[in-house]
Amino acid sequence: MTESYGVPGGYILELIQLVTIAIVQGVTEFLPISSSGHLVLVPIFAGWPDQGLLIDVAVHVGTLGAVTVYLWRDVWRLFRAPFRIGRGTGDPDVRLLFHLVIATIPVVIAGLLVHKFVGNSLRTIPVIGWTTLIFGLVLYATDRFGAQFRRMDDMEAGAALWIGLSQILALIPGTSRSGITVTVARLLGYDRREAARFSMLLSIPTIIAAGGLAGKDLLESGDSMLQYDAVIALCLSFVMALIAIIAMMGWLRHATFTPFVIYRIGLGLFLLAVAYL
Repeated sequence: MTESYGVPGGYILELIQLVTIAIVQGVTEFLPISSSGHLVLVPIFAGWPDQGLLIDVAVHVGTLGAVTVYLWRDVWRLFRAPFRIGRGTGDPDVRLLFHLVIATIPVVIAGLLVHKFVGNSLRTIPVIGWTTLIFGLVLYATDRFGAQFRRMDDMEAGAALWIGLSQILALIPGTSRSGITVTVARLLGYDRREAARFSMLLSIPTIIAAGGLAGKDLLESGDSMLQYDAVIALCLSFVMALIAIIAMMGWLRHATFTPFVIYRIGLGLFLLAVAYL
């Protein structure tokens, strides 16, 4: 069974590819292994046409729904924060909103510049191989030797800014947005679960920004089949992301990020071998 898919060149995307992309995105978005890198690699190794950035963003929006459901208490805090601004930054809800804004601004600016001037030029096997390997090793070092006594509610503006700036590196496929933000948070002394929690919250404005930009392109395309494919991908990625979040947060109650590091090292070495041997 195939679905008409409005990517450049008029390729026909089989339903199995759409399902695979949605599952891969859902599973990898909040794990520190780079969802964007996997979304590039899947069509390359499967021999499929690249699914395009619009479908990539659709599955990201599905994961946005998953993190919103899982962290609904924190999301509710963010929703009511604007009505509590008069209480000043001493209010924990206002502080959380303030820190997310600070952490989001750098990547929004950088993302617009990359979208305009760089495009898809970094979506290559060598780039993903190097970033997967290098940032996997960095994650191991910070997770192994970093302190873990700080909590999200104790965060200061400077720490939020550093974590936000690190997201710029995640614009390079293979780096992993969740991976690099957790890495910096661990370097700053935050508990593993707290680091993952802030990273997931930070994904909300970032995905909204990217989704808004691509959503505009999607609606203007007038391609009803592409819109239909995007909805299917969104729903599937939502389900898989929710399962992955629950599993990861349960794992971090008593374990480290080491299994994800091992996976990254193995994948990075494999990709570099494919690229250079």
